[in-house]
Amino acid sequence: MTNDTPQPPVAARRPHVFSHHGVEIEDPYFWLRDQSYPKVDDADVLAHLNAENAYFEAQMKPYAPLVETLFQEMKARLKEDESSVPQKDGNYLYWRRFEKGAQYKQWMRKPVTGGADQVILDEAKEAEDTDFFRLGEIAITEDDRIMAWSSDTDGSERFTIHFRDLETGENLTDTIPGTLGGMVFSKDGRNLFYGLVNDNWRIDRIMRHTMGTPVATDQTIYVESDPGFQAGVGMTHDRNWIVVAVGDNETSEVRLIPSTNPRAEPILVRARQKGIEYDVEAHGDTLFIHTNDISPQFRLVTASIASPGEWVERIAPSPTFYMTDVTTFADFFVVEGRDNGLDQIELHSYEGGPARRIAFPEASYSAGLDENPEYGVSTLRLSYESMVTPDTIAEYDLATGAMKTLKVQEIPSGYDASQYVTERIEITARDGVKVPVSVVYRKDFRKDGNGPLYVYGYGAYGIAIPPGFSTLRLSLLDRGFAFAIAHIRGGDDLGQQWHLDGKLTKRTNTFNDFIDCTRGLIDLGFARPGRVVAAGGSAGGELMGVVANMDPGLWGAIAAHVPFVDVLNTMLDASLPLTPGEFPEWGNPIEDKAAFDLIRSYSPYDQVKAQDYPPILATAGLNDPRVTYWEPAKWIAKLRATKTDANIMLFKTNMGAGHGGKSGRFESLREEAEEFAFFLWQLGMAEQ
Repeated sequence: MTNDTPQPPVAARRPHVFSHHGVEIEDPYFWLRDQSYPKVDDADVLAHLNAENAYFEAQMKPYAPLVETLFQEMKARLKEDESSVPQKDGNYLYWRRFEKGAQYKQWMRKPVTGGADQVILDEAKEAEDTDFFRLGEIAITEDDRIMAWSSDTDGSERFTIHFRDLETGENLTDTIPGTLGGMVFSKDGRNLFYGLVNDNWRIDRIMRHTMGTPVATDQTIYVESDPGFQAGVGMTHDRNWIVVAVGDNETSEVRLIPSTNPRAEPILVRARQKGIEYDVEAHGDTLFIHTNDISPQFRLVTASIASPGEWVERIAPSPTFYMTDVTTFADFFVVEGRDNGLDQIELHSYEGGPARRIAFPEASYSAGLDENPEYGVSTLRLSYESMVTPDTIAEYDLATGAMKTLKVQEIPSGYDASQYVTERIEITARDGVKVPVSVVYRKDFRKDGNGPLYVYGYGAYGIAIPPGFSTLRLSLLDRGFAFAIAHIRGGDDLGQQWHLDGKLTKRTNTFNDFIDCTRGLIDLGFARPGRVVAAGGSAGGELMGVVANMDPGLWGAIAAHVPFVDVLNTMLDASLPLTPGEFPEWGNPIEDKAAFDLIRSYSPYDQVKAQDYPPILATAGLNDPRVTYWEPAKWIAKLRATKTDANIMLFKTNMGAGHGGKSGRFESLREEAEEFAFFLWQLGMAEQ
């Protein structure tokens, strides 16, 4: 070893002990949490993060050519002058486009009757003076004149709302900082409803801004007092009702305000009841309510505006069909859901009768309604893809049932779907439950146990991971990888019960499923232990931390992005932005000793032990309000100090970004290229 060999940073161990439920816990890396957060200015903390970044750069430097090769491959698969399919909304056609070489989109429109294209928002122009830019929401008044739009310029997810006169192109003086979530205009366009975040990054109030008046005089429409609940605002598809919805991870409550009378008192649909979720659409004087009140499969009920809490069943829950969404249109309504984990779209008549289910051609795919802004339509815009079929936008003719393809994702560098194979496999977990896995690989991939195999997982919050298409993963498939998505419990891939079976006291099912799916793929010849790489982000990063502790010899390398790995400390701190709202998902260790013990038993940071670990790449965003930067910082520091192997641990913090990493379509590609290069390096494939 020479003196110029990069050495990993060593985080100081500083005494810090706390006790809870009679248990004393040492946390020597507690100091990595800047006590002035969300401001991070502690010199020691910044010095450590910068040292980690320097070590990351030094270790990755020999593989910079590989990163560049991967980046150029990924970039070559993107159509640089990409444009969405124009969609009619009232008097205008709206679409989005990228100009060649641009990192950010332009938002476009032109009159339906003909006329010049108009750039209503140029993200690149708005991003000129900042290292980070993310567009939040766009809302346009019904007379097509005024546009509201929100943006985040540091990754903290505190958005500022701006207003623009679309006829003159001039920005208005109204500016509203500290917002998050949706925003909608009243029917007359004079009032904007929006959500305001408090100091703890929780949307605890819904406000109404009257155009041309000082923001300081904005009216409070609703205040949520429960710190575990957050509020949001939207609109029914018929645009007659402004929707004020509040909820946590398992309970919801909705109020309605007539869009023609923005100063009216909100109408409560039904008071919150723990464990019951519902959302609301409208058709005439009838509310269409999608709810899990009697079944985790959900059902559809209706109610009158006059008696919104008196629900009448319209579609009963099905043992096989998991109802995920309902959208009303003028002459019909659409029910979306999943049968055995596969997306389905059903058309229903208001008069009753059997549903019409739209058929899709592949055995494994992802499909759903695309943008359909208008209420009265004769065609439906749909989106469709699979692990081998690029994103496809189609138009379904309601009268004839004919499907017309409007656009297929272009891959300029070329793509031949016939060279790839996708499978949907069921693997039996250790408790006998069959867990689906979606896999894609080249036709010449040999199931002889030599891999390599990439396994992705999430498994939390009832979020399903669809078997969709990715141009990025082609860089791995073309280097001989198989790529698998494990549809583990904790998501709702197979229904809400699938989520319930991976949360709270059943959380360990998620981790066991991921390991069992990986071992099942090994048994089928996709790889062997040590030839498998795994990746996940956020709650999926927690998954990565747990499986690294549980079965370290299984993985050739792991990537954990913005990983939720300091679970116990975070869940014990109710002052953090998300913690109170997370109790229904993970449990409340502050009050519940059993929850404390369970979380501690799997929390990746708390369970780091003296054993060999696989190579690990962890990432963070300094301004991330969802998973704070110190979680992976502490985790990597503890791993380095505790593990018994010589495998590398890399940790990179985006110093000007948040939960989603860098902004800009090319910058995000470079981060993907770094992950892939790390995996190829660790598997001895860096020359490929």
